[in-house]
Amino acid sequence: MANYDKQDAQEWAWKNLKGQWTTLMTPFGKDNELDEQGLRQNIKHIRSLGTKGGGCTWGMGEFWSLELEERFNVMEILSDEARGNWLTAAHVTHTSYKDMLNLAKYAEEIGIDLLILAAPYFATKTEKQVVEYTELLANNTNLAIMFYNSPQFGIVMSPEGLKEVCKPSNVVGVKEASFNQQISLDTHMLIGKEKVISTPDEWIYFKQEELGFHQQVMFANTSDWRFDTKENNYYVQFINKASEGLIDKKFYDTHVKAVKEVSDKWWPRTVQKFGGVLPVTLCKYWSELMGMAAGDPRPPLTPFDHTEKLELENDLLAIGHPIKQIAGA
Repeated sequence: MANYDKQDAQEWAWKNLKGQWTTLMTPFGKDNELDEQGLRQNIKHIRSLGTKGGGCTWGMGEFWSLELEERFNVMEILSDEARGNWLTAAHVTHTSYKDMLNLAKYAEEIGIDLLILAAPYFATKTEKQVVEYTELLANNTNLAIMFYNSPQFGIVMSPEGLKEVCKPSNVVGVKEASFNQQISLDTHMLIGKEKVISTPDEWIYFKQEELGFHQQVMFANTSDWRFDTKENNYYVQFINKASEGLIDKKFYDTHVKAVKEVSDKWWPRTVQKFGGVLPVTLCKYWSELMGMAAGDPRPPLTPFDHTEKLELENDLLAIGHPIKQIAGA
């Protein structure tokens, strides 16, 4: 539960946004309805990996396919499972500013710690619009806000634009997920000493030593629950240490590199298959292979076919990854 005043949001962020944060899928049952019990089980599992906090209804959480009441419900489940001792974030982006504010208000009421906001898509074509939309939320919530810079929302903000986005005191930082490494690096260099900047891929840690900045949080990705188990949480271990400035490349090469190479094969392949959409389909099936609740993505996305499922399973089995065999059973 958020335990800071609005004027202290940045200080709270520096102290609390650290280490590995996760992005939650929204699991659906056979009837394509929200699988509440499955979501609870997933959260418990992810917490057991040593992940510092979790965010719900982001791109990987298929927020765009959820009814408003479903988004409220997912927030409730996350808040309840966190029980005040696991940090939480809720994505509140919406094309309707009224719905955005209602989502933010509800998140604050039920004890979510932090909000995520991206450009409201469709009508947002200029950086000025994004800055003003962010200000609208910042002026109407007491919670800290992380801005999400991603091409999924129809506009990629420049580092200079992100500096403007971060001017309100409770906009505490940026999840810089443009998939443009230069934008990520320039954003770290331009505003990383004033705001919490996070690029959600571990390559950034190997660059920070070279360029002299420090990323203190992996905010946020799906790699923890795709790569790790409770018994072997190597990815979370690496990220938590790297976020403290301890970059152990030998540990990474020994315990993480092989599974990351499988991920790097499938991630762009799935993005290309769906014309640029985040690979929700990949992550949903991968989560099933890890014993988690997932279900199929909602339309217009579609699940992997049998051949794709079997190929992914075989790629993971080839490196000794601890998965359940489903398609190949």
